[in-house]
Amino acid sequence: MRLYPAIDLRGGRVVRLYQGDFDKETVYGMDPVAVAEGYAAAGATWIHVVDLDAARTGTPENRPVIAAIAGAVDIKVQASGGVRDRASAEELLACGVDRVVIGTAAVEFPELVCELASHHQVAVGIDTRGRDVAVRGWTEGSGVDLFDLLARYAGSGVAAIIVTDISRDATMAGPDLDGLAAVLDATDIPVIASGGVGVLADLEKLAALPLEGAIVGKALYEGNFTVEEAIVACGP
Repeated sequence: MRLYPAIDLRGGRVVRLYQGDFDKETVYGMDPVAVAEGYAAAGATWIHVVDLDAARTGTPENRPVIAAIAGAVDIKVQASGGVRDRASAEELLACGVDRVVIGTAAVEFPELVCELASHHQVAVGIDTRGRDVAVRGWTEGSGVDLFDLLARYAGSGVAAIIVTDISRDATMAGPDLDGLAAVLDATDIPVIASGGVGVLADLEKLAALPLEGAIVGKALYEGNFTVEEAIVACGP
């Protein structure tokens, strides 16, 4: 299982939102590029970057920061937030991003996602409250069922599915192992887990599932463990 250290951007700063609440923000740094360089130096092979401003409004306010991150590290960058049309995806790719993550548009414009996936590395970001898929930076429910959305992308060429349990995000309360197992049973697309990792044992439990990767944010910023320790916990 691959480790995806997370960099969440808001106003150019590195932050974390508690359960996706924009009013419950913790700032962890003013230099996202330095954070990315630290992850790369520690042995990470991917970085997961989220433009929280763009996720909520669709305006790519942090794109220059994402470009700076991609230009500063020799490892792969996966970026999400506000990718709701072809132009947004291609602009991110032009910044040096290796994979774009599409959330809201994956619910509203699946044909766009499938078209992009035929030419580029695309992941579908599924952010859930229970089985309801949330959109627009987790601010709205879509009424779309998680498993219906998984079925929609079967055979689409999508590179990965990123499943985020909003209720656990930034809580460090542990991942929803049963929920992730159900997702894995429902799709042949590689799955990346996000939300709830607080200790190394959480990563070891995730690694026992056939996951492609796990995204970790707050636990790293809080110093619960190092990137090097997390890579070991993720297994070979």
